[in-house]
Amino acid sequence: MTDEFLIFGSPQITDDEIGEVVDTLRSGWIGTGPRVARFEAAFRDYIGAQHAVALNSCTAALHVSMLVAGVQPGDEVITSPLTFVATANAIIHAGGVPRFVDVDRATQNLSPDAVRRFLETECEVTDDGTTNRRTGRRIRALLPVHFGGRPCEMDALEALAAEYRLILVEDAAHAIEAEYRGRKIGTIGDLTCFSFYVTKNLTTGEGGMVTTASEEFAGRIKTLSLHGLSHDAWKRYSDEGFRHYEVTVPGFKYNMMDLQAALGLHQLERLEGNWVRRDQIWRRYDEALRDLPLVLPAAPEPQTRHARHLYAVLVDGGSGGLGRQELQDRLHRAGIGTGIHYMAVHLHQYYREAFGHRRGDYPEAEFISDRTLSLPLSAKLTDRDVDRVIAGVRDAFGAAVSRA
Repeated sequence: MTDEFLIFGSPQITDDEIGEVVDTLRSGWIGTGPRVARFEAAFRDYIGAQHAVALNSCTAALHVSMLVAGVQPGDEVITSPLTFVATANAIIHAGGVPRFVDVDRATQNLSPDAVRRFLETECEVTDDGTTNRRTGRRIRALLPVHFGGRPCEMDALEALAAEYRLILVEDAAHAIEAEYRGRKIGTIGDLTCFSFYVTKNLTTGEGGMVTTASEEFAGRIKTLSLHGLSHDAWKRYSDEGFRHYEVTVPGFKYNMMDLQAALGLHQLERLEGNWVRRDQIWRRYDEALRDLPLVLPAAPEPQTRHARHLYAVLVDGGSGGLGRQELQDRLHRAGIGTGIHYMAVHLHQYYREAFGHRRGDYPEAEFISDRTLSLPLSAKLTDRDVDRVIAGVRDAFGAAVSRA
């Protein structure tokens, strides 16, 4: 019997989720309702945040976070070039300008040293905030990305945000379970954005969440996420009776549905157990692949918890060795799906043409972008699946050696 193709990032969906979705359909309430409220409360408690607002994607979460952070047309937001394009796109949707700063090659996260050099070299703090002297634009926010589930150096980034009067917004799409020096990611920055996309550690199919300690920010996000209405749909049409509403701001259609939250409620219950399983798989990869000509993920930093979202190796292919594309192709032919996380944002056509970026602007991000390959890392994987991945990688390098 031929093994099934191992789809990269295939979610673990159980009968609990399926039953909850069926119950939701039968309830007659499939839009934003009681299950969304339960999911928000459960997620808030898991993170330890003061407020949690569920949305229909992390992209929506990032967009409204930029708006409540006060990003105005032309304002700059410092972020990483090594991320999915949604991070930078959200800045643009708010009218801002992404200002990339390079990453650290080992952690693949935004480099605090590079951020400091940029701020000290190009920026000055004035009565109106921080201004980029070279462009004349205000620097409004700092947007680090916890890449692959590894928490950024938040002490240093917090200090820089405070010194330069920047709103700190975290992209934690990969980092639901992550912790930094005793603090959960989601309780550190002014706003933190999570993803529940199908490949994430917790999935609602599509979905996102913003956590914040600010009641004002949370209230504004709820309003912006549902057309700018003064009351959400659940309160307007619940059994408490119809409530009139007003539009207070031209908002968006970013609300999460109960159908999505039905998945999330049970995914959240298994989150810690699934982390343990992914950690086991991670350690097996570390042990089984360490003698190959690959750069494996760096060990977590002291006093941190890695969320174990992406097991991304670097494939150099120098001196006639096996290159990334050939390794990916060989694994595909062996029935093993992989991912590339990511092509550096500044190398995409839009960002080259709109902002004049070119290769060489951010060499550390480019080094990673040219070599990175993510292996399957899902709690759904069986031991036999993991064996297949390991054998597939080792066989690919063995074939390359024998061919040479």
